[in-house]
Amino acid sequence: MLIALMADIHANREALEACLRDAKGKGAAKIVFLGDYVGYGADPVWVVDRVMDHVARGASALMGNHDNAVSDLRDSLTADAQMAMAWTRGRLGSEAREFLAGLPMRIEDETRLYVHANVQTDRRWLYIDDRNAATRALHARQAQAVFCGHVHIPAIYGITATDKIVSFKPVSDVPVPLSPQRRWLAVLGAVGQPRDGNPSASYALLDTKKSEITYLRVPYDIEATILKIRNAGLPESLADRLRKGQ
Repeated sequence: MLIALMADIHANREALEACLRDAKGKGAAKIVFLGDYVGYGADPVWVVDRVMDHVARGASALMGNHDNAVSDLRDSLTADAQMAMAWTRGRLGSEAREFLAGLPMRIEDETRLYVHANVQTDRRWLYIDDRNAATRALHARQAQAVFCGHVHIPAIYGITATDKIVSFKPVSDVPVPLSPQRRWLAVLGAVGQPRDGNPSASYALLDTKKSEITYLRVPYDIEATILKIRNAGLPESLADRLRKGQ
């Protein structure tokens, strides 16, 4: 089965549309959304509606920290993120709020584990951004492969039975074998707000038959997204960073 993995959409309609279109063209049979559908961007209603529609048709969806912050005012966010979240709360209806509040923190599927941020705790939203964090995460669960978002920067970590860990930055369009000799942790890039210096939307395709993952980059209409953010009166920094992929 070919599974499309999409994380950190952040209310970016144009980026999500581009990734969904690309995944469909490549034959994805299922989608797993790994959280953060809202925050930062100007299309939270459309994005949540789209995710809800896909879930109704068989997709899976996880809760992200920004999704949790819609109902949990205690969730810690940066100043710009807090401004965007206050704006977002005023636009989401009751159905969207209930959907976000009811999302699971993790999904287990055969030998695979999907989370938004980390596997150790439910709502601490830890960043897996180096080998030490990846090692702790892999020790916390015994899944053959773990998939997460939250960091917005693509990365892959592999650990052996003797705790030797390797890490590398995946190259777009190049399949990475997830060999059974190691257990794996794949950090996805962001659909709606990449932070690795590449402004194109980022998602991945997991081929369960071949046991390999391919990271992909998809261009989208960034200027349209930027204009929406500005017209909504959201912080200028949230628009500027999209051009830079930061």
